[in-house]
Amino acid sequence: MSSRIIIFDDNQERLNSVAMLLNLSDDFTCSGTFHNANNLVADITNSKPELVLMDIDMPGVDGIEATKLVRKHFDALPVIIQTNFEEDERIFGSLRAGANGYLLKKTSPERFLESLREALDGGAPMTGSIAVKVLQHFSTQTQTKNNYNLTEREKHILSFLVKGYSYKLIAAECGITYNTVNNHIRNIYDKLYVNSATEAVSLAIKQRLV
Repeated sequence: MSSRIIIFDDNQERLNSVAMLLNLSDDFTCSGTFHNANNLVADITNSKPELVLMDIDMPGVDGIEATKLVRKHFDALPVIIQTNFEEDERIFGSLRAGANGYLLKKTSPERFLESLREALDGGAPMTGSIAVKVLQHFSTQTQTKNNYNLTEREKHILSFLVKGYSYKLIAAECGITYNTVNNHIRNIYDKLYVNSATEAVSLAIKQRLV
């Protein structure tokens, strides 16, 4: 059964192209397209999505404020920010607002769809250049080191998450299956007392676990 996804973007051409890409895939269905987030709560309530694609620049309620609204009213609903920008302020504003991932609009269709699957699995997909900025930002902050009893394998997998690798790429790099990666990551969540890859990556960088 395909996952329902809605898109908020003020660019009609972008709305049409992403909706078409979703509907042509076996995994996804576009269940709504919206030019702004001014009626976000009603739009989400009516369309019942399993994931939200959010443009960061929109008239009225912008993507960061819209993400905060999603967190307030639909706490567990994944939100992926889409943008043309790599500005630090926008990146960290989005992550602080509760975004589950941050993808540049120039991301290839294949990687884009893989990122959506990853987000639905509890991951935090980020374009590589964005992941580097996040890493650089947190690496300048000093925190008390705590290993949280992670195994060497778990630290290795966590290091790939920090670098922005997808579950599929981690599996390939480690020579293990996708499901094994998923099991390791869930164990990592339990040990770090977090509920998402975004939180895991943030804590790993702050505590210098990898």
